[in-house]
Amino acid sequence: MKTALTELTGVEHPIVQTGMGWVAGPRLVSASANAGALGILASATMTTEQLRRAVREVKSRTDAPFGVNLRADAGDARTRVRIVIDEGVKVASFALAPSKDIIAELKDAGVVVIPSVGARRHAEKVAAWGADAVMVQGGEGGGHTGDVATTVLLPQVVDAVDIPVIAAGGFYDGRGLVAALAYGAAGIGMGTRFLLTSDSTVPDAVKARYLAASVKDVTVTSAVDGLPHRMLRTTLVDSLESAGRTKALVAAVRRAAGFRKISGLSWTAMVRDGLAMKHGKDLSWSQVLLAANTPMLLKASMVEGRTDLGVMASGQVAGLIDDLPSCAELVARVMAEANETLERFQAPMTSLRALPTPG
Repeated sequence: MKTALTELTGVEHPIVQTGMGWVAGPRLVSASANAGALGILASATMTTEQLRRAVREVKSRTDAPFGVNLRADAGDARTRVRIVIDEGVKVASFALAPSKDIIAELKDAGVVVIPSVGARRHAEKVAAWGADAVMVQGGEGGGHTGDVATTVLLPQVVDAVDIPVIAAGGFYDGRGLVAALAYGAAGIGMGTRFLLTSDSTVPDAVKARYLAASVKDVTVTSAVDGLPHRMLRTTLVDSLESAGRTKALVAAVRRAAGFRKISGLSWTAMVRDGLAMKHGKDLSWSQVLLAANTPMLLKASMVEGRTDLGVMASGQVAGLIDDLPSCAELVARVMAEANETLERFQAPMTSLRALPTPG
């Protein structure tokens, strides 16, 4: 199945495994790439040296194209861009819009630039700056998300830009791929579906929590870091939502003290990072501390299996997923379902074309 996405990136199938912090490491990315999808390495939770080692590990596991997800607002963003270029990575994706200069630097080096966007105006901006494609995430997607559904946001963006559009938020099977293509997308991005594979390094007990979740167990809350964040509902989330500001601050300080030991951050650095997120937003001091610790809250669950201390970012599709295939099995299944769906459409259309023309 050739699309503008497969032509642009050189992958076999129009499927993207998105860059999830603490989840999209070398093992998952290389497994996705070997399955014919575009695997995206999550770098925001890595130091620059860890990023370089991770890129080289992926390259040792696969000859297929893959990408690296970067934070455009990181203080060392330029260093990370240089690593992507020097190591010959095919694709650079961004959670926030990169600057025009960063896009130009990557494109001059032959790197495909794919920012993620949550609004039509953001897509128009990065397209005007030279981005090669955009990934559009609707409100169904996991992690920080908006409130516009993919089925509303996607056609807006497709009609607004003339570069390939990748649809994300709510996709997990071949029917969704066909639907996205019908809207004009060049492929789909899946996060939660790839998290729930046998190639994912997420602890088995955490995967079990996802598999047991219903659609109603996936919620959007701003209580964690002041921004809308789609995740599984847990006791921690409930306690943050029900706590008053004073109680929430005490709890945040206690958790921050524990996560500070894990992360090695000083109190000053933690508050500085939190204030950077607070800028322009109405965040309480407890949310400032939690904002600085959000990566560690994710690590507690995704790496250490501590669902009592951490959060579990999740798309709504978690409520529809009930198995843990390998990446190869998943991609093959999605493509088979997509082709079967297209064949079902083609049969009645062929019959209609065979009908005699009236008059």
